Amino acid sequence: HLEESGGGSVQAGGSLRLSCRASGLLYSRLCMEWFRQAPGKEREAVATIEPDGRTNYVDSVKGRFIISRDNTKASVYLHMNSLNPEDTALYYCAAAQQACSYGVAFWGQGTQVTVSS
Repeated sequence: HLEESGGGSVQAGGSLRLSCRASGLLYSRLCMEWFRQAPGKEREAVATIEPDGRTNYVDSVKGRFIISRDNTKASVYLHMNSLNPEDTALYYCAAAQQACSYGVAFWGQGTQVTVSS
């Protein structure tokens, strides 16, 4: 089970931090991911973090977003800075077992992020 929190509304240039807590899973062996889906667009992977801490980002958020994890809290975070209206979307936490390349096995319910100009 994955549960997100931290979404909301912010003006362009602002920041938000999303959190996702995993329960009932062997968290330390999970690849954790953040996806987003904007209205009328396909869901896209925004950031991933492997069990060993290696990270990857979609080009549009590089330098602005940071993904991090705290294995002691079974949690993953997405620190979003310099937000712009194109970042408006429903953000999902997801997990893959053992490595990100294995594909998503678990999804959260999503948290809305709205950025106004």
